[in-house]
Amino acid sequence: MMFLEIDAICKTYDGAPLLRDVSLSVERGEIISLLGASGSGKTTLLRIIAGLEVSESGRVLLDGQDVTHIPVHRRGVVLMFQEYALFPHRTVGENVGFGLRMQGRPRPEIQARVSEMLGLVGLAGFEERSVVQLSGGERQRVALARSLAPEPRLLLLDEPLGSLDRNLRERLLEDLAVILRRVGVTAIVVTHDQTEAFSLADRVALLHGAYVVQMGAPETIYRRPASPWVARFLGLTNLLPALRMARGQVDTALGPLTLSSECDVGVPPADGCGRGTVLIPPWGIHLVDEDAGVNVFAATVSRVIFQGRTTELRLRIGEITLALTLELTDGIPRVGDAVCVWLDPGTLCWFQSDPESPPDVVMQIRS
Repeated sequence: MMFLEIDAICKTYDGAPLLRDVSLSVERGEIISLLGASGSGKTTLLRIIAGLEVSESGRVLLDGQDVTHIPVHRRGVVLMFQEYALFPHRTVGENVGFGLRMQGRPRPEIQARVSEMLGLVGLAGFEERSVVQLSGGERQRVALARSLAPEPRLLLLDEPLGSLDRNLRERLLEDLAVILRRVGVTAIVVTHDQTEAFSLADRVALLHGAYVVQMGAPETIYRRPASPWVARFLGLTNLLPALRMARGQVDTALGPLTLSSECDVGVPPADGCGRGTVLIPPWGIHLVDEDAGVNVFAATVSRVIFQGRTTELRLRIGEITLALTLELTDGIPRVGDAVCVWLDPGTLCWFQSDPESPPDVVMQIRS
């Protein structure tokens, strides 16, 4: 039995659907990220799970119990807000111990638990500090310690790193992932940042157009997007209209392309022809020495974009431009250089849809 089950949740906002028949399951101890752009409904779904909002239909089951109509304070769920909502007139220790006092726990137990949680988040000895004297990263850690102290059955985090600057966010991202897994708490994290989602989660649920359009392990979603929209959202922009000619063969503006028959995602069905889209992922583009073999094309380097650890090349093939990312090496071509590229058949993905069509609804991949 799954620890948390979201069953056919529907919610509208200003008369427009915000969530449509959204269903997903979470195992005990699993970390799930709800990923999507602003307005995709991810925070609303989190608030429905917490009991702060009511869905128009559907159910929320927690550890086998239907909690759809149970008040938030009886669910054993803790929601950590982006703003942290710390009490400025209380010390760090008093903030961390607040939930424990509400549970009526004895003072010695509260003190021990507060010390344990502050040690866990790297703030040992901060009990008597004023929260107004803390940095943004330290406040985030206090808020996390306060959320974990009551030992919630389910921890919900709404953009937990969203209010921090980029450098601090990157430093705390790894710490947050380690802490959540060390505690073993079941957690759902809302974010619009794919790096955060992929770094924190065991699985990612991608929301768009009121639906969960894909759910799976981070690497699976990135390497096997369910639709052209998912690919674009993840920054995979090498999408070409294509005509399916036969199994493993499509025709594009580049010319004929061969797709691997061993690739279970992206292979056109054997029967009939049809229009669709081919994704050429950056890791499937390779610079080669000779213009020979399948999926090999002559190209010209039209742009070189230095990005620190990597360099992005824009390659012009006829009227088509493809993006290729290379690791930092000494052999980076220059603008105007003629090169040959090989498009690995095993990495190409076929979508039976137009690049501008609505996203396919829910592709769940367990891995």
